[in-house]
Amino acid sequence: MHYYKQNRRILELKDEWDLVVIGGGATGLGTALDAASRGFKTLLLEQSDFAKGTSSRSTKLVHGGVRYLAQGDISLVYQALKERGRLQVNAAHLVSKEEFIIPCFNWFSAAKYLAGLKIYDWLSGKYSFGKSRFLSRAEVCVKMPGLDDKGLVGGISYFDGKFDDARLAVNIAQTCVEQGGTVLNYVKVTGLLKDKAGKISGLNAHDTITGTNHKIYSKIVVNATGVFVDEILQMNNPNAEKLVRPSQGVHVVLDNSFLNSESALMIPKTSDKRVLFAVPWHSRLLVGTTDTPIETHSMEPLPLEEEIDFILSTASQYFKREVKRRDALSVFAGLRPLAAPGKNDSNSTKEISRDHKLIVSDSGLITITGGKWTTYRKMSEETVDQVIRTGSLENRKCVTADLKIHSSEVSNIDSHLLIYGTDRVFIEELILENPQWGAKLHPDFPNIKAEVIWAVRNEMAFTVEDVLARRLRILFVDARAAIEVCSETARLMAFEGGKTSDWIADQVNEFKSIAIQYLLEPIVETEEINN
Repeated sequence: MHYYKQNRRILELKDEWDLVVIGGGATGLGTALDAASRGFKTLLLEQSDFAKGTSSRSTKLVHGGVRYLAQGDISLVYQALKERGRLQVNAAHLVSKEEFIIPCFNWFSAAKYLAGLKIYDWLSGKYSFGKSRFLSRAEVCVKMPGLDDKGLVGGISYFDGKFDDARLAVNIAQTCVEQGGTVLNYVKVTGLLKDKAGKISGLNAHDTITGTNHKIYSKIVVNATGVFVDEILQMNNPNAEKLVRPSQGVHVVLDNSFLNSESALMIPKTSDKRVLFAVPWHSRLLVGTTDTPIETHSMEPLPLEEEIDFILSTASQYFKREVKRRDALSVFAGLRPLAAPGKNDSNSTKEISRDHKLIVSDSGLITITGGKWTTYRKMSEETVDQVIRTGSLENRKCVTADLKIHSSEVSNIDSHLLIYGTDRVFIEELILENPQWGAKLHPDFPNIKAEVIWAVRNEMAFTVEDVLARRLRILFVDARAAIEVCSETARLMAFEGGKTSDWIADQVNEFKSIAIQYLLEPIVETEEINN
């Protein structure tokens, strides 16, 4: 068993790193893992918690991209399907096959979608998750009782992947440590260091946990900060043009009784010409997403009223029951770091890829942006290949295609602890250490108190939000339930970390101020919530 021992003193070392990765989302973590597994001295710094931003706010799909196929982007779909298959093998405890059903209300659409998905099947080759097929009207109604069947002629069944994004991020961070890398959350980069020739030689960083400032030296710095890439680019060059145009995607979580199905619903064409999904996730139903260009970005983006109305009204068109605001258990927004069209600065950067952007500034700063969770490993491989070229490092081959993610295992046990993989047995051992930790945190959730202790000891969780939002996912599944258990979560964390009652009070207040933003209906304050 690998126990992660956080050693923030490593920032005080003046040794030079081979590379420092800025950003603890999917791409940054993947890049750090790729580099560390090749034997490079690797450090990753994340200003908040791992996957705090975009990487915890996805539609939870590991997929080739059916809509990209419709756009004729065959090579992108082929590569994504290949990575989908690899991810299922390497993170078997988190990635599962999911049946998706496309409802068809005329025979032409049924034939069109089936033909397209047969190509999707063919492209997946040996990485296939299952064959697509036509479902009769009766079969669709049996599989998806909550679907409005008025005018329905049948449906198309196909298979893709489903996963828990934030938990995968944590496991990738742990894998990176196991491979010899160092990953630290809550360390904010405040500036870049350059030598006399104007080349990047490191960075300045502020550790928000200890309150200390550090100069960190590195042969290469990688900017993998998602929607925040422009801030780092402007540290490098104050006159740099913007590389990213953020787009916001919103998800609404409902009770699973709305569809009452183990299959996911895929609506191939909505009023805004996007695909909408309704995916069973953590015993609830995740519905989304939107695609709204925005001008500003933050760590806690807020859904717009028009986005919420779009999701509720579109879902209501397909469900037998109308979806109302009061039905939303949680609503969250995420920002996509869409690469702006054209080259940022043709004199100082080199565009490497089409579906994501990998650029090298004159100073040697490497920036990677765009892409999606499914292809994070391939993007990371390309980035480290570029690191080797730019930094004149030893040319070592990538090994992540077959590298198992921390705690990966194939298991069919009937337990919510299945997503912990091989770590499950160690969480169960915590109950032997303290039987009270075997109690549930909330009556409507299977999560137990031992999971909070585990997150603090082994998963780099520092705040109540880290635990309830990204380790246990309760905030994303049911915001009211998360508020109800935040005080107990804070007490457990304080016990484990030796924190004071003032720390508990601050954490509870801070968490509530965030959690209420995940609700559409106001909370009626109760003694239970205020405790």
